[in-house]
Amino acid sequence: MILKDRVAIVTGGAQGIGRAIVDKFAAEGAAVAVADINREGAEGAAAAQPNAIGLGVDVSDPAAVERMVADTVKRFGRLDILVNNAAIVPFTAWDDVDFAEWRRIMAVNLDGVFLTSRAASDEMRKAGYGRIVNVASNVIVAGTPNLAHYVAAKGGVFGFTRALATELGKYGITVNSVAPGLTETEGVLASPHAAAFDFVQSLQAIPRRGVAADIAPSVAFLASEEAAWVTGSMLVVDGGHTRH
Repeated sequence: MILKDRVAIVTGGAQGIGRAIVDKFAAEGAAVAVADINREGAEGAAAAQPNAIGLGVDVSDPAAVERMVADTVKRFGRLDILVNNAAIVPFTAWDDVDFAEWRRIMAVNLDGVFLTSRAASDEMRKAGYGRIVNVASNVIVAGTPNLAHYVAAKGGVFGFTRALATELGKYGITVNSVAPGLTETEGVLASPHAAAFDFVQSLQAIPRRGVAADIAPSVAFLASEEAAWVTGSMLVVDGGHTRH
């Protein structure tokens, strides 16, 4: 169990990749705070684990993020790991992206990463230990139509990851990112992105659809002691889609 007795927050943990991360962390021995805008979903995901709590959290709300960290520490005594997975995945042609939608995507997908990292790292610095893993996306490498604001936000997540790793290393905190490719989740299957699976699969070195359980082990590795000498890095997990 590579995360035995660790305490983690996973944002966007009610379904999809986030839920797979919650399940993997619990299987590896971690106590988990499942944070999601969908409180009922977060509580359901937590109820399936032996040592977890579900929290309704809007990661773009500074006060809600502070409460998330405080509630986690109150319940488990400390905070070792933060996984920034919460995100909105839009599907909007560039000509239709107005400033309100641009700001909505940035507020959750990038501002949220700042807010949670600020609150969590303040707590981690007290202990001189921490792991922050940000879920980015391979679209920042490949570029994808109808996702300009999402690509911009996820590119910001990667840049922020590298900068924050530099800032926090001296406190015993590592900061890394995982960049999934198109992944078969409930949200993707219910969106226009599902139509891209066959095309994306044709570009991959591994010719099958990626699933959420393909992503979670990489996040667990970066959150563990096995990655103690890894920081400021991005691990691309996309079946070889962006190898070229």
